[in-house]
Amino acid sequence: MGKRLVAAAIPGWPANAPVLALRFNPDLKEDHMFSNVLVGVDGRQGGRDAIALARQLATPDAAITLAHVFGSDWVLGHAAALGAEIERRVASELLTTERQTAGIDAALVCSPLSPPARGLHELAEERGADLLVLGSSRHALLGRALIGDDTRAALNGAPCAIAIAPRGYTQMDHQLRTLGVGYDGSREAQAALAAARELAGRYDAAIRAMWVVSLQDVKDDAPLPADWPQATEVLVCHCQGELERLGGVEAEATYGGPREELARLGAEVDLLIVGSRSYGPVHRFFQGTTSTYLMRHTGCPLLVLPHVAEPAPAPTAQSAQTEDERDAQTVPAC
Repeated sequence: MGKRLVAAAIPGWPANAPVLALRFNPDLKEDHMFSNVLVGVDGRQGGRDAIALARQLATPDAAITLAHVFGSDWVLGHAAALGAEIERRVASELLTTERQTAGIDAALVCSPLSPPARGLHELAEERGADLLVLGSSRHALLGRALIGDDTRAALNGAPCAIAIAPRGYTQMDHQLRTLGVGYDGSREAQAALAAARELAGRYDAAIRAMWVVSLQDVKDDAPLPADWPQATEVLVCHCQGELERLGGVEAEATYGGPREELARLGAEVDLLIVGSRSYGPVHRFFQGTTSTYLMRHTGCPLLVLPHVAEPAPAPTAQSAQTEDERDAQTVPAC
């Protein structure tokens, strides 16, 4: 049995957190997810692993761009322009070599912005990317995803979804056979399920959905510790029913720690998808401790979806009035 793809929203994040205007639409029925993909390339194994993962997640006709960010702040004064030009030429050669090695049809772009995370953020925004794919640190164990400082900085505040490939992914069997969804009824979970359904349709894969009931869920439902055992049983039974009503999935509700349960599933899957919370006035998203934990404890790629924006309220009859109509109502009759 091959590994499975698991998609999940991270439980416990506030529902009223600031939101991101998504480029990913969970209601799309056609194959539109990840059609503009930016891949971080550094000339090392991590960049090659990222290219392999990008091929799996991108739509068949996606625009893929290989990006390399270099910093030229080590040289100052009159030599700065010359140093930047040398680094740009080296970066261009690196990208050309990596594209040829991978045998991929991709655009190439390099940026002199430092630190690298800033360059990746700006490139993703400039090119309207809906997915940024990165490799793991070279210090990671084979088959594990471990992020270095640059990748961690790229995760915090990225303007789009992010995927992290484990070390050695190019040498692994990375077919997507069974798709799993961590589901909790939130819009992030619905987006994760939509992503899993699209990938399942693309790869003729099955979907498994899991709802993790946490201790905090039990406490919220039953404040008295004496009631926790019965409350846990009731909640798990309720969540099982909600999952079964989704249709087209293998449903499983369980009690435990969300991080640990998702990590356990991640050890058996081809791709783990988690939702994200957003932060700040620009409504970007922030990677919390759950996603960091999953990177260190799963042997599969990790896909982090942005926070899903709440739908705009339908206009009322009063708000639908034109400015002229409102003015006319305030003008006294002659």
